[in-house]
Amino acid sequence: MSNPDELLVALSAAVELGGSNQMSLTVVVGGAVITGRLAPEAVWRERVAEVLKDSDRLGPFADVFARRDRGNHSGRTEAPTHLHFHLARILQGTLGIPETGGMYRVAIEDVSAWSIGDLIHSNQ
Repeated sequence: MSNPDELLVALSAAVELGGSNQMSLTVVVGGAVITGRLAPEAVWRERVAEVLKDSDRLGPFADVFARRDRGNHSGRTEAPTHLHFHLARILQGTLGIPETGGMYRVAIEDVSAWSIGDLIHSNQ
């Protein structure tokens, strides 16, 4: 979207302010369908840093996510520019990749469609 959807920005801001990671959302970005739960950016960054820190090869990159940038603080007043998904999957046919869910950061301006809720696929 050239102009980010006001409702989606407001939804992301509510997640940021409320600190909740229970809002399920499905978005379409560049033709891909991503479904999962939104998390506040600080929580998302912390979790990504934890995962990277546990990796022998990727450990040095953990600090990039753990670092607090000037735009990343709990009292922020500017509108969110990104959605931070956890337990998220990219849907492809009857598969959700990865099966267990992953961590995705999506620019709100790139979302072409969205819906409340987490899509669940089954082979039945």
